[in-house]
Amino acid sequence: METGAEKPEPMDFDNVYKYLKKEFKRVLNMKVGEAKPVPMAIARDILSKREKEGELLYEQKLALEHLKKFTKLSPKKAESLIKEISEVVKLSDEVLIQIVDILPKTPEELRTILSIEKFSLREDEIKKILEIIKKYV
Repeated sequence: METGAEKPEPMDFDNVYKYLKKEFKRVLNMKVGEAKPVPMAIARDILSKREKEGELLYEQKLALEHLKKFTKLSPKKAESLIKEISEVVKLSDEVLIQIVDILPKTPEELRTILSIEKFSLREDEIKKILEIIKKYV
């Protein structure tokens, strides 16, 4: 049964080969400048800027789509929240970023995130962190 769609042209393997060779070369020549954890809000902005500069790789497109869907704060608010929580208690960057990305609402949710630390927080510290988070949600 025909749908009326035109039959696609045969694939031009020379052009596909040249394109893939160029892309592989570009990807292999990429250098990692710095590796550090960043909040989802900042990652979303970085990928959005790269998308405007040129085409993203497939994985980058998926990551950007995910970040657009699930990021809850702006980069400025995320940085501000990290700073404010850091003034209350000293936590690793990874844990601070998890708190900012997830924005826990209950002490149990916060304790789950904090469980990777080698110490536990007092109840008053947990309440203070949750109060700070509520200001940003």
